[in-house]
Amino acid sequence: MDPLLYLALLVVLFLLWIKVKGLDYVIIHQRWIFVCLFLLPLSVIFDVYYYVRAWIIFKMCSAPKLHDQRVRDIQRQVREWKKEGGKKHMCTGRPGWLTNIMINMMDILQVDTKRQVVRVEPLANMGQVTALLNSIGWTLPVLPELDDLTVGGLVMGTGIESSSHIYGLFQHICVAYELVLADGSLVRCTEKENSDLFYSVPWSCGTLGFLVAAEIRIIPARKWVKLRYKAVRGLDNICKTFSEESANKENQFVEGLQYSLDEAVIMTGTMTDDAEPDKINRIGYYYKPWFFKHVEQYLKDDRVAVEYIPLRHYYHRHTRSIFWELQDIIPFGNNPLFRYVFGWMVPPKISLLKLTQGETIRRLYEQHHVVQDMLVPMKNIKMALTRFHQDIHVYPLWLCPFILPSQPGMVHPKGNEDELYVDIGAYGEPKVKHFEAQASTRQLEKFVRDVHGFQMLYADVYMERPEFWEMFDGTLYHKLRKELGCEEAFPEVYDKICKAARH
Repeated sequence: MDPLLYLALLVVLFLLWIKVKGLDYVIIHQRWIFVCLFLLPLSVIFDVYYYVRAWIIFKMCSAPKLHDQRVRDIQRQVREWKKEGGKKHMCTGRPGWLTNIMINMMDILQVDTKRQVVRVEPLANMGQVTALLNSIGWTLPVLPELDDLTVGGLVMGTGIESSSHIYGLFQHICVAYELVLADGSLVRCTEKENSDLFYSVPWSCGTLGFLVAAEIRIIPARKWVKLRYKAVRGLDNICKTFSEESANKENQFVEGLQYSLDEAVIMTGTMTDDAEPDKINRIGYYYKPWFFKHVEQYLKDDRVAVEYIPLRHYYHRHTRSIFWELQDIIPFGNNPLFRYVFGWMVPPKISLLKLTQGETIRRLYEQHHVVQDMLVPMKNIKMALTRFHQDIHVYPLWLCPFILPSQPGMVHPKGNEDELYVDIGAYGEPKVKHFEAQASTRQLEKFVRDVHGFQMLYADVYMERPEFWEMFDGTLYHKLRKELGCEEAFPEVYDKICKAARH
């Protein structure tokens, strides 16, 4: 058969298939074609470029000098905005109703091992930070899993890791922030210097000023994580085991993956420099099974086991599969053949996935897909897991404990004492009948408010304004907004992130 005729036949069959299945179905369920052919190669190019760039800049020690120039450029942009009348709110995002301020700050500025602090720019990401710190024997106390998560996003939003039951959220390991304010001035804030601003920056989503640097605590690293897997059955047993392991400070890492209402694997870990050779598992290698699938095997086998995992591999154990989101984009991604041939290109960069998803995919994902992290007191974990099961029925669920200090700011416990919380992460397609994104999410939001919990603000938020400020403490935030002239310069955090504010 003539090659052109053969190609034409394939095109006709493809179009007929789209007509039969429907364009929406193809866009949602066959997105892997576009991702594999375009986004994976492009992601590799981006990763190589930024890795080489970061290595050269750090080795040449040019980052601090370049940093000062970039800060002055941001100050110039803010002052120009003010000089032109400040007609639109400023933002680093993309919406057309905001004035974009260009921030090109993605470098690690300094590692101070005497003070045990690393100073970084806001667009430096977790993959970049771990690559450098682990190579010189240090690490962050709280290091969120995904490579592409940036320091700015983790400061202005929030971040969590399986060590958070000891150290708290990402904001609680930060010791200083540097911001360009609405008047163009540069301010440094710590617990003792400009403390109101220091406690108000986390969860503010860039609505108090532009973050230009952060100082973050570092701790000595070890070579391995000794990880213990325990299959647990029965909801009461899951909640009891997870709560007890989270309260045990001898566990440096605690994490749970729940595969159904009554089945979970609870993992506990400690850092060590010694490993038993026959129990080493380098799970970060591109050809290895996705971590959540690897963990599920212990549930199927109904057993307890121990492995030794390289520290950096452990930190980024969910990166290759984007937790378990990649299975909905590339359904065959965990197939051994795909892993060995194309696994080295995985995952596609999240920023590219968002940039290329288009309005149709965004709308369909919103209606048929859940990505939520709800933070609830540990004492309410059983009730919370039951509500997640009833309202959305998404599995696996990610369970991550954290201590929430009694400190000023938008997020703190109800009482005056530190309290143990759990982050329940739901990522995937809801299996509950008659799922409706807004109604179902609002049900969860109400439950979380009722138990004095919190919703991560990267996700779809459907609360009305009074409901939002019932969940979050806006006392200090609103006070600073007035004092620093933010009301004319930046949108309120609710207006920036909540869907109800944009309708």
